[in-house]
Amino acid sequence: MELVLDQKPQNVTIIEGFPGFGFVGTISVEFLIEHLGAKKIGKITSNDVMPIAAVHNSQLIEPFSIYYSKKKNLVLLHAITNVQGLEWQLSEKVIELYKKLKAKKIISLEGIGSTSISEPKAFYYSNRQTKEKVQAETLKEGIIMGVSGALLLKAEVPLSCFFAETHSSLPDSRAAAKIIQVLDSYLGLNVDYKPLLKKAAEFETKLKDIVDKSKIATDQKEKKELDYFG
Repeated sequence: MELVLDQKPQNVTIIEGFPGFGFVGTISVEFLIEHLGAKKIGKITSNDVMPIAAVHNSQLIEPFSIYYSKKKNLVLLHAITNVQGLEWQLSEKVIELYKKLKAKKIISLEGIGSTSISEPKAFYYSNRQTKEKVQAETLKEGIIMGVSGALLLKAEVPLSCFFAETHSSLPDSRAAAKIIQVLDSYLGLNVDYKPLLKKAAEFETKLKDIVDKSKIATDQKEKKELDYFG
């Protein structure tokens, strides 16, 4: 696994959103990339990732891309591929990114499972003592998995985690919208909330299409292997 950077802005805040419950992190980061007009400055490559190249609007979408918003001095790590089995490696690359950019902190965006069908709640957890005001409930009990869990266990960098409830295993635009709302008040991003759900829904449709096509490609690959060995 390799971190590739074309630019190295300094003293940034890093926001990462890896696929998880409801694809909340991925949808939220993609919304921020478009809203802030962020430009691609790098990527993370790995031979352990399924070699599936997604194309949207004639543009190649890589498994792990890194974007930069000069206006807000934010670095956004966007991921669209399954990271199961790669959590420790990816956490190491996120820490490497943090160190190379002399970042202030890392913000992780995640979905957490919920059986509620009402308005999703937002939760917050930090591995550092902080007096920051956050418009979310403090997470007192819960399980944090994936890259965020690996980062917390390494405890090498200041990490703030934002979670939104989701009851869906498919892309959940409502939960992503809740994350954006809380993050907006936290970072002062000045998000226009009126088109937010519509935009999030568009990302939801696009991501569902990518997920469906990736699954079809994986199933076809497995079938070919079975046919070959059978």
